[in-house]
Amino acid sequence: MQTAFGLLTYCSNIHPGVDWNHHFSVLQGSIPEIKNSVSKDASMGIGLRLANQASIDLSEADNFEAFQNWLTENDCYVFTVNGFPYGGFHDVVVKDQVHAPDWTTDDRVQYTIRMFKLLAKLLPAEMNEGGISTSPLSYRFWWKVESDTPTETLDYATTQATQNILLVVDKLITLKESTGKTLHLDIEPEPDGILENSTEFITWYQDYLRPLAIEYFAKKGISSDETLHILHTHIQLCYDVCHFAVSYEKPAIVVEQLSKANIAVGKIQISSAIKVDFTKDAEEKLKAIAQYDEVSYLHQVVAKKADGTFEKYQDLNHAIQAFAPEKHVEWRVHFHVPLFIGQYSELSSTQSDIVDTIAIHKQKPFTNHLEIETYTWGVLPPEVQVPLNESIAREINWVKGLL
Repeated sequence: MQTAFGLLTYCSNIHPGVDWNHHFSVLQGSIPEIKNSVSKDASMGIGLRLANQASIDLSEADNFEAFQNWLTENDCYVFTVNGFPYGGFHDVVVKDQVHAPDWTTDDRVQYTIRMFKLLAKLLPAEMNEGGISTSPLSYRFWWKVESDTPTETLDYATTQATQNILLVVDKLITLKESTGKTLHLDIEPEPDGILENSTEFITWYQDYLRPLAIEYFAKKGISSDETLHILHTHIQLCYDVCHFAVSYEKPAIVVEQLSKANIAVGKIQISSAIKVDFTKDAEEKLKAIAQYDEVSYLHQVVAKKADGTFEKYQDLNHAIQAFAPEKHVEWRVHFHVPLFIGQYSELSSTQSDIVDTIAIHKQKPFTNHLEIETYTWGVLPPEVQVPLNESIAREINWVKGLL
């Protein structure tokens, strides 16, 4: 929905459905009820999540026409798409496979281009901007820092992924020329991705993306200055508040660094992580956080140690096994928890990072797309469970209150 500070929606990755018929049926059963609660008298935007198979299905003329008609009938529209998870995302073990196929593969390229073609047609006539969020290139533990086999290295993966992303940029230029729509790919840093924080994203943008793009587009007769403008327009950052909070990043510093580097933010994904203060009642809190150790998703942990340094764990169970009360003073856990809850019994959340990010955005808006992304309702402990549509509406209204 339109707010004074951009378009606000929630991401439909909260709903199941790898194929389009399944996902669409869930949207049909959920969106009207949610809209009635949060945007009864105004159009409502949808943050669409499309798995690869769903993107193939929706490309069929009959399916696309039916969806467009349904959007019109329900006074809804699509302006942003989540293109991070390629396959199943619910009722399956996802873990590190959320990155597969990664940006070193043609499958990821074709999937993303297919979604952009759909988004260009789905955007309302009066709306000229749309974005798709995507993986931070690959999962870093699939690659080696050094290897006798060059194609196994992190540098190879980063270079290959960047070159593949430029193929998408080329398509976005063509789509802008043919449709008038400005579309951007929003790279989403995540703990243990090749790009896991703002510093790594900016370094990649400056040291890999820009030089490779200048070389690539020079062959097409495009100048360096024009290439930099193309990148600023079409390759942006997906600012996932949860992910940056897990890395202990301060929103004001991140936004300032991005501005200095002349990098745009495609959307803010409004999300909250779990925070554990181990300075007192450590054993009780360890027992409390153990309830969140589930088998579906990766729940990376960044631990702050007593000496002020940090230690990272690939998943929550690894952190639990390594815990020592005299060693760790705080954990940040990559587990998207409800936005409107700041305290979970012995545990707390990074809700304050959302408040700070929105406050910065209100003072000086740095994107036009705001998307709530809490997808873990189905794996939360029972005491936190409430009816899904009611929870989604409550989150949207909570963010509207901040805005």
